[in-house]
Amino acid sequence: MISFILCLLLLIAGYLTYGKIVDNTFGPDDRETPAVRINDGVDYVVMPQWKLFLVQLLNIAGLGPIFGALQGALWGPVVFLWITFGTILAGGVHDYFSGMISERNDGASIAEVTGKYLGHTMQNVMRVFSVVLLIMVGTVFAVGPAGLIVTLCKNSGVSGLLCTTLFWLILILVYYFIATFISIDKIIGKVYPLFGMCLIIMAVGVIIGIYTNPNYTIPEIWTHLYNMHPSGTPIWSFMFITVACGAISGFHSTQSPLMARCLKNEKQGHFVFYGAMVAEGIIALIWAAAGCALYEVTGGLNTGLAEVLAGGQSAAIYDVCSKTMGGVGIALAMIGVVICPITSGDTAFRSARLTLSDWFHIDQGPYVNRLKLCIPVLGVGAILGIGNATGFINYTVIWRYFSWTNQTLAMIVLWAAAMYLFTEKKNYWIAAVPATFMSAVSSTYFILAPECLGGLLNSKTADGAVIYNTALAYPIGILFAALLLALFIRATKKHAAQKAA
Repeated sequence: MISFILCLLLLIAGYLTYGKIVDNTFGPDDRETPAVRINDGVDYVVMPQWKLFLVQLLNIAGLGPIFGALQGALWGPVVFLWITFGTILAGGVHDYFSGMISERNDGASIAEVTGKYLGHTMQNVMRVFSVVLLIMVGTVFAVGPAGLIVTLCKNSGVSGLLCTTLFWLILILVYYFIATFISIDKIIGKVYPLFGMCLIIMAVGVIIGIYTNPNYTIPEIWTHLYNMHPSGTPIWSFMFITVACGAISGFHSTQSPLMARCLKNEKQGHFVFYGAMVAEGIIALIWAAAGCALYEVTGGLNTGLAEVLAGGQSAAIYDVCSKTMGGVGIALAMIGVVICPITSGDTAFRSARLTLSDWFHIDQGPYVNRLKLCIPVLGVGAILGIGNATGFINYTVIWRYFSWTNQTLAMIVLWAAAMYLFTEKKNYWIAAVPATFMSAVSSTYFILAPECLGGLLNSKTADGAVIYNTALAYPIGILFAALLLALFIRATKKHAAQKAA
C-alpha cells in the first residue's frame, strides 16, 4: 500500500511541478483562442474549464485506463512505475502539446499539426492513418457495447428484437451520427461531464473497497520488482504497449484538438490537457492496484487475474467492482462498460470528420458540408460494424495491430512537438526525450510481438511457451531510437543553418 500511495502522491506532485514546467515551456498567453476568434457554433464553441477537463478525460479514457491497467497488473506492481513516470514525463507532455499546438494552429487536427512540423509526406501519411484509425476505433466502440447490452438483456430474461446485436448496433450508430453532426456543446458538452464524474467515482469506490477490506493487500514495488507475468512475457516492451491509456496513448492526440477548439483562454491548457492525463494516470494506478490486490500474488501473479481478463473487458470490470463495492459497484460497472466505450466512439467519428474537413478544406459551419462527411464516415463504420455483427467481416486480426500503431502515433506526435519547440527556440528536450523512449518501445515491440515480426522471429518450447528473440529486438530497438534522435538533431542543425543563411 505504501508504494501505491507514493505513486499517487508523485502523480499529483507531477501535475503541480513538471506539468507547470511543460506549461511554462510552451508559454500560454492572452491571445484570442480559436473558440473565440472563429466560433462557428458547431466545433468552435467556448465551454467552461471544468467541462473541458471532464470531456477531455472521458474522450481520452473510455475503458482504456481500466482494462489496460488490469492487463498491466499481470506484470505485478512494477506497472505502477510505468503508469506514474509515463504519465508525468511522456503522456502529460504528449497530451498537452497535441492540444496546445493544435490550439495555436486554429484547432487543426493532429495530422495537419504533424505535417506542418515534420513535412508534407508525414502529413499525408498521418491523414490516412488517422482517419482509418478513428473509424476503426469508433466501429469497435459500437460493436462492443451492442454485444454487451444484448448479454445484459438475455440475462434479464428479455427476448425478441432487444436481444439482437444488430438492433443495438444500428441504434448506437444512429446516435453516433447525431453526436458527430450537431454542435459539440449540445450532447458532448452537456452529458459527458456527468459520465466523466462516473469514471472518477468508480475509481474512488474501487480504492476505498480495497483499503477497507482486510483480505486485500496491494503488494509493494520493492518486494516485487521483477517480472511476475504468468506467461513470462517480457516487461520491455510489452508492458509499455499494453498500458497505453493511463501512461501515454497516441489516440489522445486525435482527441485533444476537439477541446483545443473550445478553450476560452490558453492558460486553461495545463488543467485541461496535462491535468486530464494525470487524472487518467490516477485512475489507471487504482485499477492496476486492484489487479494486484484482488488476486493472489505468488512467485508470479495467480492465473486468477489472467482468467478474469480472458473473459473480456466487461467480465474483468464487473469482477473488480463487485468485489470492492458490492451492488453499487455492479451498477457502476454496467454503466461504465456500456457508456465509456460509446463516449469514446462518437468522439472518434467526430475527430474523423474534422480530420477530413481539414484535409479537404471543407467548412463545417453549413450543415450540408457536415453531411458530406458524416454520411461517408458513419457509412463506412456501419458497413464494418454490421458486417462484423453478421459474420461477413472479421477485422479482429487488423485490430490486433492497434496497440502498436497507437504507441507509434504517440511517438510521431512527440517528435512533432519537439520540432515545434525547436522552431520556437524553446527547450525541445522536454519532448525529444520521451519521443526517443517511445521510438525504442515501438520498434522493439514490432520485432517481438507475435502479430508483427515476432511471429517469424520468435521460437517455442516443446510445451508451446514462446521464446522471445530479445537478443535481436533489444539492440535494434535502441539503435532505431538513436537513429531517429540523430535525424532529429541533424534536422535542427539544417534548419538553423538555413535561417542563418
